[in-house]
Amino acid sequence: MTPQRPQDDHTSGQSTEPVSRPDPEEDQLLGGRSEKQVSTGGSGEGRLFGGRSEKQVRARRSGEDRVPGERPEAKGGAPVAWWALGGRSAWSVRRAVPVIVFVVLAVLPFSTLDLPALLPGPVNSPGSMQLLAICLVFAGLAVTYDLLFGRTGLLSFGHALYVALGSYTVNIAVTKAGLSLAAALGLAVVVGLVVPVVFGALALRVSGIAFAMVTLATAQVGSILVMSDPGGLTGGEEGLSLAPSALPGFLTGVLNTANLYWLALAYLIVVVAVVAWAVESEPGRVWQAIRENERRVSVLGLPSYRFRLLSFALASFLATLGGVVHLFLVGGSSPQITTSNFTLAFLVMVVIGGAGSRWGAMIGGIAYTYLDHRLSALGTSDAVAGLPAVLKAPLSEPLFVLGVLFILVVYFLPGGLTRARRHQGP
Repeated sequence: MTPQRPQDDHTSGQSTEPVSRPDPEEDQLLGGRSEKQVSTGGSGEGRLFGGRSEKQVRARRSGEDRVPGERPEAKGGAPVAWWALGGRSAWSVRRAVPVIVFVVLAVLPFSTLDLPALLPGPVNSPGSMQLLAICLVFAGLAVTYDLLFGRTGLLSFGHALYVALGSYTVNIAVTKAGLSLAAALGLAVVVGLVVPVVFGALALRVSGIAFAMVTLATAQVGSILVMSDPGGLTGGEEGLSLAPSALPGFLTGVLNTANLYWLALAYLIVVVAVVAWAVESEPGRVWQAIRENERRVSVLGLPSYRFRLLSFALASFLATLGGVVHLFLVGGSSPQITTSNFTLAFLVMVVIGGAGSRWGAMIGGIAYTYLDHRLSALGTSDAVAGLPAVLKAPLSEPLFVLGVLFILVVYFLPGGLTRARRHQGP
């Protein structure tokens, strides 16, 4: 005779306590799981999230490409064999490429390579060094504008004002006030910090098109002020030349053009490093959220106004430093850098390269500036002069050619040059 196992209240069919069953709607909501399983994840971690932990799910929802320790998935849920390509090695290569590029740019002044179709002379000639240095400065300025437009979603038409602020502040302090270069640079730093905060605090009270119009009006006021030449300080329409004696000897003269090139390269590296650090920081993540949906950021209790002001002040301060470097390169301050067309050039650079991408603004700035200068030489060349009038007229106008290129990029590559591979068609 087989002994029977005693049954307690929990295992017997006749339980003394009523079994609580979830409501059918509640059962459907919980997916057939008990409340305890939903709250704890069941007996296995991540059962509720399809094999993933709650931390991994939250990280995936926050926009991270890959959670550490988890295999990436392609569209349709199929795992990608990224380890076959050497995931860690590929990451190292991506980090090494910018370093290699900047090293190559740093050694260009030692190159005697002659590229007659691309440069006005050998690479290390003064003309080529001057052209490349200007391209690097505008690449840095485009990165500062991308911090506003591509990273934070602020469409500003007054960014050129802060470039002019740096250029004219140092020039007036040295040429008119007789200050030393060090004192003038210190003054430019103070002005580049205070003025953007004051103007930004006023302009950022509104958003969208209203903000763009306020920045445009501010830039127009600055342009009119420079053109009116108050007290003979700005030089009016002719601009203000910088006395060569105001600069140290290693930055003056044709033979020292390579030093100006290295100065422009140093400015670009500093801007790229600062912007990359800021974007990866906590404020940088809030800037991206503001770009996507500012109202949601406010609903979450974050002070979007303060974060927008921080982005505006940082971008404007870096643009002020760029204005100082531009002053050293061209040897003077021109009223052309105060106009709204100057800011529109930054917008075109960012759109061509790819707004909000890591290297798009820099590539767009170099490409736009290079074409702007080289197309002018192309328009006066013998090759264009021998063409029929129907082709000669448009090709002799650099802005027309740049406009056509801009339209083609926007139509066929709406994400910019750096995102060409992701685009499937117009």
